[in-house]
Amino acid sequence: MAKLTKRFVEAVEPQSKGHVVWDDEFPGFGLRVYPSGKRSYIVQYRSRGRSRRYTIGLHGLWTPETARREAKALLGRAAHGGDPAEEREEERKALTIKQLCEQYIADMEAGLILGKGGRPKKETTIATDVGRLRRHIVPLLGTRRVRDITKPDMNNLMKDIIAGKTRVIVKTDKLRGKAIVRGGAGTAIRTMGLLGGVFSYAVEAGIIEHNPTHGLRKPKYKVRDRRLSESEYRTLGDILRQGCRSNQLRIHADILRLIALTGCRRGEIVNLKWSAVDLEGSCLRLADSKEGATVRPVGLPVVEYLEKERPHRTGTYVFQGQDIDNAVGNFPQSWKKLFKDTPLWDVTPHVLRHSFASMANDLGFTEITIAALIGHAKGSVTSKYVHTLDSTLVMAADTVAGYVKALLEGGEFRRNTYTLDRQSRQSAIEQMLIESRPIG
Repeated sequence: MAKLTKRFVEAVEPQSKGHVVWDDEFPGFGLRVYPSGKRSYIVQYRSRGRSRRYTIGLHGLWTPETARREAKALLGRAAHGGDPAEEREEERKALTIKQLCEQYIADMEAGLILGKGGRPKKETTIATDVGRLRRHIVPLLGTRRVRDITKPDMNNLMKDIIAGKTRVIVKTDKLRGKAIVRGGAGTAIRTMGLLGGVFSYAVEAGIIEHNPTHGLRKPKYKVRDRRLSESEYRTLGDILRQGCRSNQLRIHADILRLIALTGCRRGEIVNLKWSAVDLEGSCLRLADSKEGATVRPVGLPVVEYLEKERPHRTGTYVFQGQDIDNAVGNFPQSWKKLFKDTPLWDVTPHVLRHSFASMANDLGFTEITIAALIGHAKGSVTSKYVHTLDSTLVMAADTVAGYVKALLEGGEFRRNTYTLDRQSRQSAIEQMLIESRPIG
């Protein structure tokens, strides 16, 4: 045993089955260490002839000092006939949906709610989730007790969101800023998915026994599969050239072009740092994409653009904002200006990403290769030990980016498929043999 101090708590090594370390100066106060390395403070006491254990909270949210003070208060209540564990259980049973959501938000912001890949949720994801909880779920269910929620309640909630009962325009913290909260099937599906995670959190916390969203039938939601045709790519090229003539829009036009040439997500290009650009390896080494750290192959047109721009830029970001350590802002607004009153008014960054993937498919590349090109979870190159990309991926990136670049510049093609026919393969082998040199 030992006194629970910050240094001691953080030095305790986890064991395969988990264990408890008791404070030697304060009987009944201890530290539970989980096999995962997570640590929580506990108190143990007797109530009505039986031993009870109460979890104060996780180390990090609680310090040894604040947990010790809480333990003294809890043990004092127990000494006067109270039962803190039973009282908490009653409080949990009376917990409202609003209280549960706020508790979930607090743990999410503390990094205790894990998202994709077992990683804490990103700030952008947290902001989106908080918006859905406070603008859809709380207004419709906030005052209801968590333990009283049933599957029919979930069906009614989903129907209400689809019908637009939570549709509203709200002010934001930005100057003259506003957010439009919409309903519809897509919003309902995503919100119910999040709520399912909140109820799973409640089950793990012992607040409820069953998740009322399990088995819920959600409406089919057709994701738009809009892609650019070859003629639309040529129109996009005209728009980009027009944008580059404007000092205000030039940098945003360049961002748009890079999205079209890489199939990257909007945020991956807007927030691209020079430290992530590997010109020699013809790739982007993104430390914090949607799929975590990933290596993204890029084609020669992208490499040539970045090589040309690098000597003229001194900031941290490829597309620098007003400050040396800020990425450029106002991209959504500039996007609208670029496409206003054009045939491509409905084009979004996702459309460019989908078009890139579709073009790669047209050119004959496999699903796994396409996934690696665009950083999809199915084939994302995520290993931090990857120093040199497979030449096949680089070739694929060259081919797709080269094709898109040619279309943007007004080119037309007689065929739009890339085939590894027998003659082409034989010609490539013969060329390699011609260029080889005998040893000795």
